[in-house]
Amino acid sequence: MFKGCHHYTLDEKGRLVLPPPFREVIRDAGGERVVLTRKSNIINGYSLNEWNILEQRLLEMSKKSDAMRRIRRSFIGNAHECPFDKQGRVLIPPMLREAANLEKEIVLVGDLDHFEIWRKDTWEQEQQTVQNMQDPEVLNEIAQLGL
Repeated sequence: MFKGCHHYTLDEKGRLVLPPPFREVIRDAGGERVVLTRKSNIINGYSLNEWNILEQRLLEMSKKSDAMRRIRRSFIGNAHECPFDKQGRVLIPPMLREAANLEKEIVLVGDLDHFEIWRKDTWEQEQQTVQNMQDPEVLNEIAQLGL
């Protein structure tokens, strides 16, 4: 499972060295490559095993509605299998870097079955939003989790 928050810098070619715990999860779940795709202004990363599970779920759900077919098309259409190079780096495709407005400073965030790649200032804004949450329903759900 992917967990933790890791601050990194992309090199001039848009390559990223994944944190060792993330690389270990990916290797244990299918090899020396990761699937990267876009979700809004964030890049999601999946091991090959988790990606295959997600593809099957998307296929089943997209049979239910036109909206889900569109979402599937976008999510799958933006997906790229990205191999590790000899130094353990992954090249984030230019199309994905542009969509997420990634430049130098980024944050990798574990989200259990996948990880997310955020632009650093966007991640900081997200964290501020979470800190300022006052919705009683959300706060109650958090309390029920024991957090």
